[in-house]
Amino acid sequence: MEPVTPSWRAELETWLNPFVEALGDRRRGRMCPLYVAGLIGPGDRKSIQPMAARQGDVGYDQLHHFVAAGTWDRAPLDAVLLKEADRLVGKEDAFLIIDDTALPKKGRHSVGVAPQYASSLGKTSNCQSLVSVTLASREVPVMVGLRLFLPEGWTDDAERMAKAGVPKDRQSALTKSEIAIEEIDRIIASGARFGCVLADAGYGSSGPFRQALSERGLLWAVGLSRRQNVYPTDIAEIFPVAKTGRQRKHHITDRPPTSAAEMLASEPWRKVSWRRGTKGRLTCLFAARRVRIADGHRHRMLDNRVQAMPGEEVWLVGERRSTGEQKYYVSNLSPDTSLKALAATIKARWICEQAHQQLKEELGLDHFEGRSWKGLHRHALMTMIAYAFLQSRRLTAAGRKKKSLRPTAAAQHASHKASHSRSVRPTSTAALSPL
Repeated sequence: MEPVTPSWRAELETWLNPFVEALGDRRRGRMCPLYVAGLIGPGDRKSIQPMAARQGDVGYDQLHHFVAAGTWDRAPLDAVLLKEADRLVGKEDAFLIIDDTALPKKGRHSVGVAPQYASSLGKTSNCQSLVSVTLASREVPVMVGLRLFLPEGWTDDAERMAKAGVPKDRQSALTKSEIAIEEIDRIIASGARFGCVLADAGYGSSGPFRQALSERGLLWAVGLSRRQNVYPTDIAEIFPVAKTGRQRKHHITDRPPTSAAEMLASEPWRKVSWRRGTKGRLTCLFAARRVRIADGHRHRMLDNRVQAMPGEEVWLVGERRSTGEQKYYVSNLSPDTSLKALAATIKARWICEQAHQQLKEELGLDHFEGRSWKGLHRHALMTMIAYAFLQSRRLTAAGRKKKSLRPTAAAQHASHKASHSRSVRPTSTAALSPL
């Protein structure tokens, strides 16, 4: 992240006014800026005790009560955060990125902790897993949602959930995809603007998740398992008449489905560049074709196989990386979308990983030492508010820099005169770099 100048505290106090007003209490209104300032300020550890010690003007008990025990509703602050995120990066071509992030933990008493696969670690680890929602445009992410996933070891144990303070309406077992859809509905209801939902294969391989997005009229581009069955678009659905026995109730296809990997194996693969990175243009080999994904109704075939019928027509996209790794994606973007646009949309998801890293390394998302549902989610909310403030400062600074680079009238006149004798190449503002 960019260096924080001495004036940031005064800026933070002003910027946080809508959040303080949403808290509706003078004492809580004082604790919120102190907690957020503790997350932003210096120090390697951003748990409550060291933050209170560094601040000096607030005690541990006060900060702990605010985040872990106070009787305030986080929903109004979530609404303010979404409004600010929409102001910063919301637009019709923005992305709403669904992912999850792991918080490694020891022991078994912190809410939601269990041995589970952590994509950020690339292995199974004892951790808490949070479904994350990021609104992003112009390679600037603003995290707007972090919600804990509860594994079966928790949802099957009512006493354990009650001890950790899990609310009654959150004690039912939900998949990460179901949690993500609930969060997407919340963002839609807020009026925040975005054009396309992005997610990795952990979500995209779920037929109900993709179908829920389409039912809401959303555009999406998501990861997919290489083993996912698909059909060509010209597949025919037939209704064979049985000569004997019970009559068939459902259509079947005139050809069996094939895996996503097999479907693209014979397609032409082209080198595509989607953006410029710190080391030059980013490129990979991509292939794409229109398919119908096998996520329609399922029924048992004569050979006792259960086969899914063709569903929505979509883009199937493959990516071959220089390491030899291959990835697959599926998207309901329009049929006339170019391969380069498909690649750029798919690869825009990377920005949420940067946000996860900065929330942990700079703002202490994974430093919370409490065990309760309420405390964890409030701490996560404070880190998102801190992150939004820093993104606001970054965009403001970039705007000032861009304005200062605009040529003066005299410079424009000189440039116009010089253009008669030589070709002048206009200077463009560099792309906004990550924090």
